[in-house]
Amino acid sequence: MLSYLIRRILLIVPTLIGATALIFFVIELSPINIKASLLSAEGTIQPGERAAREAYLNKRYGLDKPAPVRYLRWLNRISPLGFRDPPDDWSFRFKWPDLGDSVKKSRPVGDVIGDALPVTIMMQAIAIPISYTIAILLGIWTAKHRGKVQDVATGTALLAMWSLPVIWVSVMLIGFFTNQHYFKWFPTGELHDKAAAEWSFFPGGGTRGWLVDMGWHLILPIVCLAYGNFAYLSKLTRASLLDTMQADFVRTARAKGLGERVVLYRHAFRNSLLPLITVFGSLLPALIVGSVVVERVFSINGMGNLVVEAMQTGDMELFLSVSAITIVLALVGNLLADIGYMAADPRVTYE
Repeated sequence: MLSYLIRRILLIVPTLIGATALIFFVIELSPINIKASLLSAEGTIQPGERAAREAYLNKRYGLDKPAPVRYLRWLNRISPLGFRDPPDDWSFRFKWPDLGDSVKKSRPVGDVIGDALPVTIMMQAIAIPISYTIAILLGIWTAKHRGKVQDVATGTALLAMWSLPVIWVSVMLIGFFTNQHYFKWFPTGELHDKAAAEWSFFPGGGTRGWLVDMGWHLILPIVCLAYGNFAYLSKLTRASLLDTMQADFVRTARAKGLGERVVLYRHAFRNSLLPLITVFGSLLPALIVGSVVVERVFSINGMGNLVVEAMQTGDMELFLSVSAITIVLALVGNLLADIGYMAADPRVTYE
């Protein structure tokens, strides 16, 4: 097992290099010209000032360098082992990774990501446990009532729910539940009321408080993030559990006289967790870019919104850094899923 883990960890480096190189050169071939967009933002800039501005941009971001050179410079900056400060200092040593500066925001990429990442993680940290809890309970319940009215009705409803696009559901929820002509129950977007900064953390003094206000704003986005996941995971749990219930070891447990509850939860359910573990391994990268649509519709400044803005403006430094983090999380998620297989099923081995 240890040798397998070492091999998987070592494979992260070449995978990361290959994936980020592909992303970099695909963006490089796109029609977006970041230098032109930065210079055109200066509406009445004089020719001399334009030349000075262009020279400044070239020096700071290396926009006049060939694409392979810019990619290698970026790769050297984010690597903990590389050249310290080329071309001034070519000493090869351990160093602190540097994500560079956002071209459009004129801020360090680390600071930009640090502002947006907690928002997305908070939303996913609420939505994912809700999705899995509902999915497991519904999956077990429908499996126990296989073929009955409860199973057919629930399965039909879950299939219809999973088929609804998130963007359509988000717009419908805003149109009906935030509209004064229908149900003015929730705010239209963002995470806080404009006056929330002046409120106390907990409710009091006639105000609902900063924490309650944020929870009120989060209800509709969390619904949009969770409904599709638990609809899919419920069907997956049901199918996996029904398949396990037909296994020989389950029939043997029943033949020994064990109760149905013991057979279901202690024997069958544990061995039906493998598909759920597989899906859970893919949820780590979703912490970064799994809420793009929801954040855009509800005007929430999280990682999803940040990725879209970086793509629209051609902010290469920011987009590459987010892509690198997402790829690492995807690889780590797959590794954790492999470890989870061994914990759920002792028959799984990597020796």
